[in-house]
Amino acid sequence: MIDSHCHLDARAFDGDRDAVLARARAAGVTELVVPAVGPDGWAALRDLCRATPGLHFGLGIHPQLLPEVPARDDDRHLADLDAALARGGAVAVGECGLDGASAAAGAPLDRQVAVLRGHLAVARRHRLPVILHCLRAHDALLALLEEEALPAGGVLHSWSGSAEQVRAFLPAGLHFAFAGPVTFERARRPLAAARAVPRERLLLETDAPDQTPAPHRGGRNEPAYLPLVAAGVAAALGIPAEEVGAITARNARALFRLPVAPAGEGAAPGVG
Repeated sequence: MIDSHCHLDARAFDGDRDAVLARARAAGVTELVVPAVGPDGWAALRDLCRATPGLHFGLGIHPQLLPEVPARDDDRHLADLDAALARGGAVAVGECGLDGASAAAGAPLDRQVAVLRGHLAVARRHRLPVILHCLRAHDALLALLEEEALPAGGVLHSWSGSAEQVRAFLPAGLHFAFAGPVTFERARRPLAAARAVPRERLLLETDAPDQTPAPHRGGRNEPAYLPLVAAGVAAALGIPAEEVGAITARNARALFRLPVAPAGEGAAPGVG
């Protein structure tokens, strides 16, 4: 299986990152895509992924970071992003996107849209997919994507929208990744959304250390819990978890242009 979105570089993993990776591999998670959240972490993330087999990185500026960053620095950061991507190695642009809470916290939506446009332009220049965050800003993102082409595609990570919104975003050529909420006891909306996604556009993620799935909810999330997400999606679709693991691994490989899959990829052993 492939965890298409895991913040393994987060401070929450500083004390046991190697053990976290070992548990992930024991659980059948062979590879992880680690998206950056801000310029200060780009170099360290690149070094981590280059030194660790199975890790792949994206570079971007998370919209939740914008309230902490002066707007006058946006153009410089986007130029730095372009230069960093030109050095090679990244499999995606992101994490980037739109965030309703950040608009209220000091990063107006028009500024977020301008920064996201910059990310999309860079993604086109480097022929890379985009990893998109969208929280309480689906209408604004949809309007933007109707104006901006994504030749290399992308993914709406930790999809929080409805089944109807899935259908609205499909023409943009995006994938949809599902995380821990598909395992929650009263989950209805994410399960309906998963059923609305064409199989070839479906991805799995943990978003670790956040969005911990049941039965570990309340604790730190980690990529070893990805089989629980696979099981949640499998229950929604009425197919085996192993099939979900295999389908989503193939999709992640194609989207991020990852190397050829190792033998046996897609198995979803249980985790405790």
